[in-house]
Order: sequence, then C-alpha cells, then structure tokens
Amino acid sequence: MSLQSVKAFFAEHAPEIEVIETPTSSATVTLAAEAHGVEPGQIAKTICLRVGDRVMLVVARGDARIDNRKSRDAFGGKPRMLDAEQVAEITGHPVGGVCPFGLASPLPVYCDVSLRAYDHVVPAAGATNAAVKIGVERMAALTGAEWCDICQDAVPEPATA
Repeated sequence: MSLQSVKAFFAEHAPEIEVIETPTSSATVTLAAEAHGVEPGQIAKTICLRVGDRVMLVVARGDARIDNRKSRDAFGGKPRMLDAEQVAEITGHPVGGVCPFGLASPLPVYCDVSLRAYDHVVPAAGATNAAVKIGVERMAALTGAEWCDICQDAVPEPATA
C-alpha cells in the first residue's frame, strides 16, 4: 500500500518524476547509495521524530547526524525517534522506505540545510526497494517543508597525498 500511495502522490503532484524500484534492498543509506550509484550524502533520509506531543518528519542528507542542541533549539524540546511500528502506523511507510510523500496522515516536514550541498537527492519512496531522484528545492516545495538547521556540521575528509 505504501509504494502505491507514493506513486499516487507523484501521479497527482509531479507526474514527470518516476518512482525507481530496484531488485535489491535500499533500506539503508549505504545500500541506497550503492543501488542508485550516488554518494551516501546524496541519499535523503527521512526520520520520524516526536517532540512533546508533536510528530514530524525531518529529511537530511544520508551521511548527516542530528545535533541534539540544534534540534532542541529548533523544535523547542528534545526530539525522540519513534519505533518502527509507530513510524509505519503514522506515515504508512515501513522503516527503510519512509519518505515525505504519500503519507497516511499529514505531518509537518522539515528539510535540513545539509541537503543543499546537492542539486538532486534520492529519498526513499514508500518501500525498502523504491526511491525517486528529485531536486532538493522541488522536494521541499512538493512536501510543504520548512528548512531547518539541526544536523552536525560536516567533518571534511582528510586530504590524501
């Protein structure tokens, strides 16, 4: 059902965007990067969080980590990740396929500024073997996302000689 809800979302809102189904799992950032031939940072991971009584989705680059202080400051409380059962119930998507498209119920969506390092990203699409390639700004616009800055600053990789 989840993959179908994402396909229906794109059919209605952005019919030019194709849902890509892979023969292998892309349920983790590493697997998704391998399946789609991109670097891990270009995978747009979607995390379902609760802050007090509010539940929200945060989309961030695949290699980013949430900064506790920044997220408390941005959301007014300490965010907690929901368990897999809660995520599936609230979003309609299984863990590994969670995305901000075709949700079972409306949720606020936040896109972390870390995504802006890329023109296009690859978020999941409602199944552990489905994704879309989408422009970062287009994804934010389609989902009504607000931009936030809650991830740790990227640590540059050491230069090689």
